[in-house]
Amino acid sequence: MINNKFDSTFSIAPMLDWTDRHYRYFARTMSANTLLYTEMVTTGAIIHGSGDYLAYNEEEHPIALQLGGSNPADLAHCAKLAAERGYDEVNINVGCPSDRVQNGRFGACLMAEPELVAESVDAMKQVVDIPVTVKTRIGIDDQDSYEFLTRFIGMVSAKGCTDFTIHARKAWLQGLSPKENREIPPLDYDRVYQLKRDFPQLNIGINGGITSLEQAKIHLQHVDGVMVGREAYQNPYILAQVDQQLFNSNAPVLSREDVIEKMVPYIEKHLQQGGRLNHITRHMIGLFQGLPGSRSWRRFLSENAHKQGAGIEVVRGAIDLMNANKPAVDPELER
Repeated sequence: MINNKFDSTFSIAPMLDWTDRHYRYFARTMSANTLLYTEMVTTGAIIHGSGDYLAYNEEEHPIALQLGGSNPADLAHCAKLAAERGYDEVNINVGCPSDRVQNGRFGACLMAEPELVAESVDAMKQVVDIPVTVKTRIGIDDQDSYEFLTRFIGMVSAKGCTDFTIHARKAWLQGLSPKENREIPPLDYDRVYQLKRDFPQLNIGINGGITSLEQAKIHLQHVDGVMVGREAYQNPYILAQVDQQLFNSNAPVLSREDVIEKMVPYIEKHLQQGGRLNHITRHMIGLFQGLPGSRSWRRFLSENAHKQGAGIEVVRGAIDLMNANKPAVDPELER
């Protein structure tokens, strides 16, 4: 069911090879309100590919489709398909710096073509009623002045885009890998804050280097939304208190064991349909991050979940091994 009134206060970034539908279902077990994004899907894959690149689980709502492309007609066509499939939002990728993406003339290089992005937004909004949003950087290469950023935002918003998520780093289109582009260019949160002050009518979200809900709360004093990337994947249990801390939910906070139990029916259904266990458990590796015994959990899943015929007993075995390897605690210290 489409929910046009969803709250984008907190979201998980689109991450290639990570935020597939299994991860998104897993994330949804911990937070009912977090806005989830698909991996970036190119318009070419949707239009010409043989697979169903728009598949998702109904439980994932609210969910946004992130598109990679630069042809306004193709983007509009894919946006229409997304709306028909029930996506809550469609987002244009203007932030990815990889060579492959640049060769396709989309991603961060589109910051240099605000007219084209604006035309694309306009074309998409003509055919859908769901939000059309943009995820971008604060600049590219030597085009990293605040004036460059505001010109981009101004031109795109003039065509009706009211929601922007800003990765608070610029992107180097040459010389840095995508991984290095997530780490080497310095973060400039103040520039994103300034953008919100100068465009108060827009919904401005911030992304980049955010690793805790406490940090998220600080950002939310200046902007409208926070998007978390790698931390939400590598330490997924950060999501367990999002609803309570950021959305004023009274729902109980699930334990990690509760999360696993909520995943069991989904895993069993996936296995019955011929899927492999590790397609799902690879996303659950970090669930016990930082806790005693977490290494045993990670190792057991990594070594056994990929095996032919591996079932839910592997997950149970990983829990048992982790509990067995926890350091003993003096009962007197627990009191």
